[in-house]
Amino acid sequence: MTTQPNCFSNDEITVNYDPKCCKNSGICALQLSSVFRTTVIPWIDLDGADRDAIIAQIEKCPSGALSYTLRKKDVA
Repeated sequence: MTTQPNCFSNDEITVNYDPKCCKNSGICALQLSSVFRTTVIPWIDLDGADRDAIIAQIEKCPSGALSYTLRKKDVA
């Protein structure tokens, strides 16, 4: 198991996972399994739900192992 935080990004959001903080409660996988998958690598699939659903689930993380930052859109 890696002890370095993992980062997953798409055009809208970057999700960070810090395995050292994770208490393995499984809330993320139980409540939003289309994004937080336990049997597939990479285990976070940001195409599995919209940004607001992902943010809402991250905010429920009891250990703080999951966090996010919104990505700025390029201005043409």
